[in-house]
Amino acid sequence: MENNDEVKVTAELATSWKRALNAARKTVGKKKLDKEPSDGWKAWMLLAEHSPIRLVEYDLSFESIRQWVTVHLVRHWLGFIPFVHSQREDRRQLDCSRDELPQGALNDMDVAANAQALINVSRKRLCAKASPETRTAWKRTQDAIREIDPIMASKMVPNCIYRGFCPEHDTCGYAYTEKFKKDLEEYRKECTELHRKQFEEQKNKIDS
Repeated sequence: MENNDEVKVTAELATSWKRALNAARKTVGKKKLDKEPSDGWKAWMLLAEHSPIRLVEYDLSFESIRQWVTVHLVRHWLGFIPFVHSQREDRRQLDCSRDELPQGALNDMDVAANAQALINVSRKRLCAKASPETRTAWKRTQDAIREIDPIMASKMVPNCIYRGFCPEHDTCGYAYTEKFKKDLEEYRKECTELHRKQFEEQKNKIDS
């Protein structure tokens, strides 16, 4: 059972998906476009994890997050830049000395993260084997992202969905359920539909 603690998470889109679209167009010699890409393009780019998705950045804000949960999250560093409220006694008022402050003390943290980082963190922190409190914090992050970018949120998945199987030594069993099969199909659908269309077009050229 997941811990229903007090952590609150809000998210803002710090940069436009247009940056990623124009960077991708540059790599194939095309001119910039003054528009946002389609949802299908976003989903495909997130699944392909091509470098332009690193230009799509989000600002996250955590309120009332346990100090030891921030320790879990700050371990992620690639495209994930955390700013945790200092516990130094000369910089804030504490109820006790810093040496006596419990690990479960509530704190605040902001994070600047790009799309690749959200994918990477989700693989570990949405896994059922992650600490329940940390998983709760990251699920609330996913919910906050969903409010501003539902396509991004749909590609924030645990490692078993990302890889197509459970790589953990002590599995939770989810990867062997019908729900897993449906969730995996939903996660991959944009690539599946794109490839099916490409194969049909190739077949039609051969048959014609």
